[in-house]
Amino acid sequence: MSSVKLENGVKLEKVVKCYGKLEVVHGIDLDVAEKEFVVLVGPSGCGKSTTLRMIAGLEDITDGTISIHDRVVSRVAPKDRDVAMVFQNYALYPHLKVFENIAFGLRIRKEPKDKIQSTVEEVSEILGLTPYLDRRPAELSGGQRQRVAMGRAIVRHPKVFLFDEPLSNLDAKLRTQMRAEIKQLHKRLGATSVYVTHDQVEAMTLADRIVVMNDGFIEQIGTPMELFVNPANTFVASFIGSPPMNQFPAIVKAISETSMQAMVNNTAFNLPDNPGVNDGQKVIIGIRPEHLTLTSAANAASIPITLNLVEPLGSEALLHAAIEEHPVIIKTETHGNIDHLNDVSTVYAPAELVSVFDADTGLALTGHRTT
Repeated sequence: MSSVKLENGVKLEKVVKCYGKLEVVHGIDLDVAEKEFVVLVGPSGCGKSTTLRMIAGLEDITDGTISIHDRVVSRVAPKDRDVAMVFQNYALYPHLKVFENIAFGLRIRKEPKDKIQSTVEEVSEILGLTPYLDRRPAELSGGQRQRVAMGRAIVRHPKVFLFDEPLSNLDAKLRTQMRAEIKQLHKRLGATSVYVTHDQVEAMTLADRIVVMNDGFIEQIGTPMELFVNPANTFVASFIGSPPMNQFPAIVKAISETSMQAMVNNTAFNLPDNPGVNDGQKVIIGIRPEHLTLTSAANAASIPITLNLVEPLGSEALLHAAIEEHPVIIKTETHGNIDHLNDVSTVYAPAELVSVFDADTGLALTGHRTT
């Protein structure tokens, strides 16, 4: 794991959230460093938005402590936490022009008119909104509306920015564009940011560190590449990566004192050195689609596949196939031609890139690999 100096950001200690007798967040701990961009990611209902709303003060915590810049804010009103939140639905005032939407919080705080004018102009320039200050939200595109919502947050100069799935209402092209803009904005402002999304591509591209949540628990925290290369368990392996990691039930077979294979029915996968498993042990092995390479059947290490479908994506293609009866996806470059891919019958899985998980707990057994 990379070392991150954690101070003066957001700190959650043993935070619990219950609705009546139903506990939905189970005593989580999280440190977000000052100026760090942390993304909470996970499936619907995993507790990520609830966690963000507890940081904002929009949800009361049941137990535990939340601190912002070393100040405990667990029972502090949202307006006094010095955070700014950007919502999924923009939450703009439809009757106000862009200038007034951005300036709204400043007017509430009774800031001087000249300060409001200069601050809005500065932020509008950063966000490319200067030509639209006299328009109303209905006259803007989805991306422009989201920029206005971000501008309203930025003018407050908060200690922490909170983003609740801000791009989910945009089309694919705009999402890609806005991801880049948010990342550039974060670098420019250097603000502490906590961002919630269910989209693991957003998490991978935006985050300094990712927090993977599932069913109210934190499964793993790490940099995007740490989670991609060294998932802590089968859930993280299946959630991070596009397409996700291929996983197969297998039984370990000792070839020698130092060499191990995993048998998926009658198909052998070579395992990395010191995989931490024993002969006859039931495991789950994983290999990412990008790490399976096409090879000739004459190669002794080749793994036979049954090809079902070639899905061209331009420069890359996804091969949907099966190893024994288990579905597998192979991601490969096309080099402008997919005709040869229809004849693929074998692949190669480098031993050092095979992950091994405990069959009962799902926890990773392979030693830490560097990125």
